[in-house]
Amino acid sequence: MTPTHPNAAQTRRAPHAASGLIAGLLAAALLLPVQALAQGTGLGAAGELVDPDVLRVCADPSNMPFTDKSGEGFENKLAELVAAETGRKSVAYTWFPSVTGFVRNTLGAHRCDIIMGYAQGGDAVQSTNAYYRSSYVLVYPKGSDIAGAETIEDPKLTGKRIGVVESTPPTAAMAANHLMRTAKVYPLAVDTRVTESMAKRMLRDMKAGIIDAAILWGPMAGYYARQMKADVVLVPLVKEKAGQRVAYRITMGVRHTDQEWKRTLNKVIRKKQAEINRILLDYNVPLIDEHDNPITQ
Repeated sequence: MTPTHPNAAQTRRAPHAASGLIAGLLAAALLLPVQALAQGTGLGAAGELVDPDVLRVCADPSNMPFTDKSGEGFENKLAELVAAETGRKSVAYTWFPSVTGFVRNTLGAHRCDIIMGYAQGGDAVQSTNAYYRSSYVLVYPKGSDIAGAETIEDPKLTGKRIGVVESTPPTAAMAANHLMRTAKVYPLAVDTRVTESMAKRMLRDMKAGIIDAAILWGPMAGYYARQMKADVVLVPLVKEKAGQRVAYRITMGVRHTDQEWKRTLNKVIRKKQAEINRILLDYNVPLIDEHDNPITQ
C-alpha cells in the first residue's frame, strides 16, 4: 500500500499519506506494557525505551519517494540527518508495509523508535513538531485547457477525466462538484513491492491521454513528475473552501511514553530546518508555509 497519504477514514497520517506516513495509512497502535518490553531493550534518555546508540526507524520497504530498502527515499535521508544530530552511530530499519497493523507491529512492539513521516493529528502515535507542510496537488499537462484552474470546483474541470486515488480527501470535493462521474479511480491498497506506485501510473496514463489530469498527494506528484520527466503543471490545492482539508503538517511519530525523545527530535527539527527543506526540495516536494505560500529554498 502506498502510505504517507491520508484517506477519508484516516485524515491523520501523511496524506496519500497520506503515503509519509505522508504520508500513509496506519491503524491505531496497541502499545504493549513497558514492563513486558524492558528486557533486552536499550534505555535512552530519562529511562525511555529508545536505543541510545542506533536510530531504529519503522518504515515501508518500498514506498518511494518516502522510504525504500535501497535508502533512496527522502525519509531515509532525513533519518541519516537525525542519527547524526542525536549522536547515533548508525541507522537500522524495521521494515513493514504501510497497511493496517503498521504501528502495532513496529513502533508499538518496540522494534523501532521513530516513524519518519506522520501527519499531525493522529492518535496512534505522538507527533513531534511538524518539519514540513504540503498539500494535494492538481496535475495537468502543460498547454492543457485546464490551465489556470486552482480549485477542484473550477468549471474547467467539468467533464474532464481526472485520476484520483480512492478514499483520499480530494474525492469528497470531487463528488460534491460531480467530477467523480468522469473520474478514473485508482486503488488505495497497493503493495508497491509487487506493483508500481499509483502516482507513477497516473502520470503514465496522463502522458498516454487516458486521463486529462490527476489529483495526488504533493510529495508523490512532485517526485514522479521529475523522475518521469513529465511536462506537467503542479498546482497545490490550497484554495479549497469546502470538503476535507487537503493540506497537512508532517511530523515524526514516536511512542506516547517517549517524551524526552520527542523533545530531542523537536530540537533537531528546529536546528536543521533549512537542511530538511533542502532535502525535500531535492525530491521536488511542493512545500508550503502556514500561509499557503510556496517554500522554494
